[in-house]
Amino acid sequence: MPSNDPLHGKTLEFILTELVAHFGWEELGKMIRINSFNSNPSIKSSLTFLRKTPWARKKVEDLYISIL
Repeated sequence: MPSNDPLHGKTLEFILTELVAHFGWEELGKMIRINSFNSNPSIKSSLTFLRKTPWARKKVEDLYISIL
């Protein structure tokens, strides 16, 4: 039975990469105000922050769901 969860099977890295491709770092930084999106952004530094920061990860996941 397929999962109804749109995040099922998607890694945080995949989600972040999709959002950056869709919005770009600048727009993403305006939508979700975290330093790792606004100051010298990279996938690696952002993943490190998001993995340690549940509220920020939730915002990223919710934004991803909203563009599906």
